[in-house]
Amino acid sequence: MENLFNSDMVILILLCAVATFATRIGGYILITRLKSIPPRLDAALNAVPAAVLTTLVAPAFFAGGIEVKVAMAVALVIGLRYSAMPMLAIGWLVVMGFRHILN
Repeated sequence: MENLFNSDMVILILLCAVATFATRIGGYILITRLKSIPPRLDAALNAVPAAVLTTLVAPAFFAGGIEVKVAMAVALVIGLRYSAMPMLAIGWLVVMGFRHILN
């Protein structure tokens, strides 16, 4: 029970929570203070979703097996034509199918 409430860990968690809150509220305050968003800032904000998606997908692609690579390629092709839900469902089915066949 003593290891469960380590004071250093509680302080670290609280500091991380404060830092996360400060960055989120700071961005909101900065954007609301601007009368218009500069073009460079607008371009940077538009690039954020692609950057976040890349940080989620790239490690899985390089660490995953052949079934993950094939599923991501299939999901990419499906995603060019259909919305996110069919893309996710078909990608998931491809991975599960490959894993079932390979095992």
